[in-house]
Amino acid sequence: MNGFLAVPEFAFAFVAMLGVLITVHEFGHFAAAKLCGVRVLKFSIGFGPPLGFGRFRAAWQRSGTDYVIAWLPLGGFVRMLGDANEDAVGDRTEEPAWRGDPNLESQTLGAKPLWQKLFIIFAGPAMNLLLPVLVVWGTLAAGIDRPLAVVGTVERGSPAAGAGLRPGDRIVAVDGEPVHWWDEVEEAVRERPAGRLGLELERGAAAAAAREQVTLDVASRPGLDVFRETKDVGWLGLQHPRQKAVLGVTDAGSPAARAGLRSGDRVSAIDGQPVEDWNAFARAYEAAPAGAAVALRVERGPEDARETAEVSVPALGSLERLGAIPAVVLVAAVTADMPAAQAGVRPGDLIVAVDGAPIGSFSTFQETVFASKGRTLEIQLARAGATETLRVTPRRTTTSVAGGEEELFLIGIQGENAILPGALDVDRELNPLVALPRAFVMTAEATGVFLQGLKKLVSGEISRKNLGGPIEIARQSHLALQRGFQDFLQLLVMISINLGILNLLPIPILDGGQALVYTVEAVKRGPLSQRTREMVQQVGLVFLVALMGLAFWNDLSRHWSGFLDWLRGLT
Repeated sequence: MNGFLAVPEFAFAFVAMLGVLITVHEFGHFAAAKLCGVRVLKFSIGFGPPLGFGRFRAAWQRSGTDYVIAWLPLGGFVRMLGDANEDAVGDRTEEPAWRGDPNLESQTLGAKPLWQKLFIIFAGPAMNLLLPVLVVWGTLAAGIDRPLAVVGTVERGSPAAGAGLRPGDRIVAVDGEPVHWWDEVEEAVRERPAGRLGLELERGAAAAAAREQVTLDVASRPGLDVFRETKDVGWLGLQHPRQKAVLGVTDAGSPAARAGLRSGDRVSAIDGQPVEDWNAFARAYEAAPAGAAVALRVERGPEDARETAEVSVPALGSLERLGAIPAVVLVAAVTADMPAAQAGVRPGDLIVAVDGAPIGSFSTFQETVFASKGRTLEIQLARAGATETLRVTPRRTTTSVAGGEEELFLIGIQGENAILPGALDVDRELNPLVALPRAFVMTAEATGVFLQGLKKLVSGEISRKNLGGPIEIARQSHLALQRGFQDFLQLLVMISINLGILNLLPIPILDGGQALVYTVEAVKRGPLSQRTREMVQQVGLVFLVALMGLAFWNDLSRHWSGFLDWLRGLT
């Protein structure tokens, strides 16, 4: 039954995504043709007969143009008078006998000057590139949830910890450049894998916040860029998410272990007062009078069978003296036949260091493994109060990341969820004179990333397995819609940019190919022969079918097992 229920959700997300993109694209051609005085015979969203039954159909006529919303929402077209490409879309709309009629001939596409032909051709892709600007503009007016430049976690043994930064510090400038959002801080740090960096901080409550200047050395370490390629990145050991008050106990002889605490215990209250995160727990413990007994309420065991225990520990002034550290990489599960299992890693192990460097967050550990390129790592872990070192060699594995499939170096562990969201605020800009330029810049940045990715795909730097077809678009649309309308709009923006750029490529049948044909005809001062046009269309069709076939094959191979599971679910 669940399989049947999922079908309408997939269909709705897919049709909503493609319906908007195709309508916008074809409207660009339609509006440009009308402006240039070309007679439009048919404007169809989708292929096939009109939606509806009997006399009630989604088709109407106005000013000599047939408007149709068709049954198959996987494309669309604008049919113009004298268009030589009607076979490419399978349309058989009857056109008036225009040859020999000067009035009708002047309304054909072929009668227009080159600049108007190119204007009509490029209007479709241009609309797909303009749509993201309008969507981002509207999203900025409605407001976007964004992480503030507020420190959530300071990693152990990091440059930030050595410089005295604390959770809750608000970064207001990096090397004199004002910042407000966390991604601005992260980008500035990661793009500087060496040297010194100046941070201006606000510390304390907003009404009485004190400003401080801190200068610290940026460490260099292997990381990943937006295309998951390894490069050296700057690292300070600052994280935006907050750390849960989950304990790591590495020494069986420590006061924490003697009191009965163990790795994985989550502190929910101290002396009866609830604590939300590690920072709140640390502050409350450090404030306890020296020598007093501190009552901790801890939760332990799996999520579905939590047990609560009361543990009394001595007040020693700091959690380090107590023998408790944040359990940032606590192994929850180990995948059989993967490197971690083969090396002897077990559920319940606490990973504390890699290659001798302390691990202060799960994201740092994860990126270290991703960027290893298969290099053997020395992983130090704590187990039952003792510390041991294992050698683990990450293996290149296909895995699901953000709803898609990627090949990454993995060791095969799943960590306990030990983080909480950091400080967020709404990024809203109602002034169009400010919001519109921002929308153009954000769209241009996304377009630049896509062009880099396309170049890497063509050159083979990115596997062609990443090419997705209609099944992948439907799946991504469904996942984005489930996550929320904002995620759905973000995906729509990316696919719209893809559609706009790809249609500009000089491939016959695509808009760029048609523009190339019209340019050649203008240079030779005459139309191409019917035979030449047919050959060009056939070459373009073969290329397009091959490309779609590759994308469809990737879809099937990527989701075949899931499709079989779905079929089993129907029964």
